[in-house]
Amino acid sequence: MKSKKNEEEEEEEEEEEEEEEKLDFRNHENRKEEEEEPFIIQYLIYFTDSVSIPKPCSVLPTYDIGPHKHKAMASVCYCVLAPSSSPSISKFISDHPCLTMLQNHCSTMKDLKKLHAHMIKTGLVLDPIAASKVLTFCASPHGDTNYAHMVFTRMPKPTLYSWNTIIRCFSRSSTPHLAVSIFIDMLCSDDDYVQPQSLTYPSVFKAFAQLGDVHGGAQLHGRVVKLGLEDDEFICNTIIYMYANSGLLREARRVFDKKVELDVVAWNSMIMGLAKYGEIDESRRMFDAMPERTPVTWNSMISGYVRNGKLMEALELFREMQEEDVETSEFTMVSLLNACAHLGALEHGKWVHNYIKKSGFEFNLIVTTAIIDMYCKCGSIENAIEVFDASSTRGLSSWNSIIIGLAMNGQEREAIQYFSKLKCSSLKPDSVSFIGVLTACKYLGATDRAKDYFAQMMNEYEIEPSIKHYTCMVEVLGQAALLEEAEELIRDMPIEPDAIIWGSLLSSCAKHGNVEMAKRAAERVCKLNPSDASGYVLMSNVQAASKQFEEAIEHRLLMKRLTEKEPGCSSIELDGEVHEFLAGGRLHPKTQEIYYLLNDSSFTPED
Repeated sequence: MKSKKNEEEEEEEEEEEEEEEKLDFRNHENRKEEEEEPFIIQYLIYFTDSVSIPKPCSVLPTYDIGPHKHKAMASVCYCVLAPSSSPSISKFISDHPCLTMLQNHCSTMKDLKKLHAHMIKTGLVLDPIAASKVLTFCASPHGDTNYAHMVFTRMPKPTLYSWNTIIRCFSRSSTPHLAVSIFIDMLCSDDDYVQPQSLTYPSVFKAFAQLGDVHGGAQLHGRVVKLGLEDDEFICNTIIYMYANSGLLREARRVFDKKVELDVVAWNSMIMGLAKYGEIDESRRMFDAMPERTPVTWNSMISGYVRNGKLMEALELFREMQEEDVETSEFTMVSLLNACAHLGALEHGKWVHNYIKKSGFEFNLIVTTAIIDMYCKCGSIENAIEVFDASSTRGLSSWNSIIIGLAMNGQEREAIQYFSKLKCSSLKPDSVSFIGVLTACKYLGATDRAKDYFAQMMNEYEIEPSIKHYTCMVEVLGQAALLEEAEELIRDMPIEPDAIIWGSLLSSCAKHGNVEMAKRAAERVCKLNPSDASGYVLMSNVQAASKQFEEAIEHRLLMKRLTEKEPGCSSIELDGEVHEFLAGGRLHPKTQEIYYLLNDSSFTPED
């Protein structure tokens, strides 16, 4: 199911493509008039009066025996072998069965490759219009960027439309730097008809936004200003998006304020950028000031609240969204489920899940994974298993969520069983899968099995262990009192150990009373993260347990001098309402009643 955000982007891109096609056709016509002499129309009719394109073998002999072997006659033969884009030929090309099938019946790259092979065989692919249609399909969301690039590089003389298509293709791919590279090639082209124009720049600005390359984007902005294109609606919107997405909110606001007519795309870019970089209150002010909101606007604001930890505000805004009968998307659902997961708000999560069922989002793989993750983090592992087992399509992310969820909720054996099921499925475990199963082994105390999985990950699946995998193994070995082996693993790691992995070893040393190793680990923790109090506390506890009281007091004093402990935060859901508390906090509306009950029960909370 497509989200409103994707639909709006597709509509905007379709408008751009229509403009490009018109401009591309006019440019191609002008170039043909300059490059080729006119040819006699009856020759054209003679060679193109068949239903399909004549075979080359029937054309070349006719040319050889023809009475006038000059440029005009050669043009006619070329038009048959590799059709021209002149109006009469264009109609012939557009009606060709291959292109009709490409436009109306081609839905997969497998289909496209078959048609492309036939077009190469018949010579049809040499026609610029035919080649551009192949490129357009490859550059679409269900196409193949690598194949699109191959098609583009084999075009004898790419048109303006083809250049714009391949740049747009890479600007929304995982390799946006190639869009910038191809744009530079376009600038260096000696063909006057393929120089960048107004519909080229939006895709390049999007590529810079994806890369976070503000310097390159600002240079392009300067070029656009010099060309007098800054007021173009599409270009201006993507400039705002580029600055906002890259964190230059002041520059984005400057362009936004200068825009004469503000459309919803510009507003959404500002709201998303402000929320992304922590200016959530300003983002909400802009949201409230918007003259017209779209589903994308609501989704962006909800996602912004979740990203900034304002989970209750996200849920409240969703209620307002429902009251105004605004259509939701899978992105909204995922954001809400993440909010419920972080709050531990099971009842709210169940309500969102029921809403998803009614709305038809349950068949979306991303949403299904978010539901499983929410139930796991809320401690309702039975519901998580039920959703997983009932899902018709299971992605690797779904498997990983259920494996980690089981491991973290005291069902370690079941987590290992699901990992075994994953290995027997059509999918292969990835690095996250192995973190899940190693975590299960840690809680289960299955040291030998953890070692086997660790070796299996490297040898059988060729996955390079990350710092998280090594941390899991240190915890497994530490729990089994194999402290020397754990320390050796850290020292032999091919990557630099961080404070977390040394902290894991320190915890194990504290548990098993290894003072000397604890000192070494504590030194590393304090050096790598001097503001973290946990290293000082653990070392102090180890020394106190070993009756080294002076050293223990020293570490406590050092901790108070060098660190500042952040107050703990917790939440609880009661009767469908989520309550948040800070350690020692008195901001809750029922603080006095809570403290009264605590005092009455003879329990005094520590400040």
